[in-house]
Amino acid sequence: MENLTDVAYILDTFFALFAMVLIIFMVPGFAMLEAGLVRSKNVSAVLTVNTMIYAFASLGFLLVGYSLAFGSWENDSMSRWAAFLFQMAFVGKVVNIMSGGVSERVRVLPLTIFGIIMSATIYPLIVNWNWGADMLEGTLLDLNMYDLAGSTVIHSTGGWALLAAILIMGARKGKYTKDGRVRAIPASNIPLVTLGAFLLWIGWFGFNGGSVGSISSKESADAVALTILNTNTAGLVGAATVAALEYLKYKRFDLTMILNGALGGLVAVTAGPDLYNIYQPMIIGAVGGALVFYGVPFFDKLKLDDPVGALSVHLVNGIWGTLAVGIFASNPSEGITLLGQIKGIVIVGLFAFVTSYIVLFVINKITPLRVNEEDEYEGLDISECGIESYPEFVNR
Repeated sequence: MENLTDVAYILDTFFALFAMVLIIFMVPGFAMLEAGLVRSKNVSAVLTVNTMIYAFASLGFLLVGYSLAFGSWENDSMSRWAAFLFQMAFVGKVVNIMSGGVSERVRVLPLTIFGIIMSATIYPLIVNWNWGADMLEGTLLDLNMYDLAGSTVIHSTGGWALLAAILIMGARKGKYTKDGRVRAIPASNIPLVTLGAFLLWIGWFGFNGGSVGSISSKESADAVALTILNTNTAGLVGAATVAALEYLKYKRFDLTMILNGALGGLVAVTAGPDLYNIYQPMIIGAVGGALVFYGVPFFDKLKLDDPVGALSVHLVNGIWGTLAVGIFASNPSEGITLLGQIKGIVIVGLFAFVTSYIVLFVINKITPLRVNEEDEYEGLDISECGIESYPEFVNR
């Protein structure tokens, strides 16, 4: 019996480490997606921001955030070091969601400072309430929310932080004309966008599959496989939905929107892929894709400048995905209700937005979040990094 326990411990440790590696693939995924969607003069800055986030946010979570989130490093089911590494892999994604949406006008240093604070305090507190020691348990603020891999805990949290940042920083120069029209700013490298999106898609299998927590029994192995199947299905249908809407409305196919549709479906299914049958993710992914298709122009009408569509992909679909659990998988005996899902969305949303806004506001007073107008025109690669990604081909 002891040997069987050891085998389960070893299998689950390996599973957590393997899932962690898949999630880390999302680091180059975000980097390539964002680098492809911004203009050539800002590519090095975007890549630098992504590198800084991975390094500093991970360290913030190691030194402070993990203990705040879970209260203890002890773990009986797998190596505690593997359990930490799996959770650490998530933390940078929250800031990545936010950083992409303020690309082309944000300075590296203040964004890195925010990433440290987010990973060490704001995000761990939200994790604590949902996956960890739960300081709110038994209080009126007890979340009572089912969110397997973070539609709200990760994606909406990053989206709320992004909304706060956009409200403080404003839009890129020239994005909106004086008469209210939206000026399209083309992506610089569509192949990079495609590579980044598919790296994210692959990473999602570790993101959601690993969140099941175990693979050392027949039941848990089936749960992992179902979770990954449903994750992939939602991404497929999200992409297909946007492709269909693009053709119906414009008689063309915008690849960047189709890829964001896939990501929207993936975000939407993240709250409960282990709870659904194989057909429900099709509905969830279709709605997720439609929310991206209509959400991107909606935020532009509000003059909320988001170069990568993160508000639609992560914030809106994080909310939708969490609601979807209450709609499709409500189980009062297990504590899963639509009301509980709504309550969790509201509490996390208020906390994430208000705290992020305050922190960003203070940082902005100390060291401006935004580059000056001249540096924005010349490109952040020069002012922030001193190195250009495409020195022979930059078109300012």
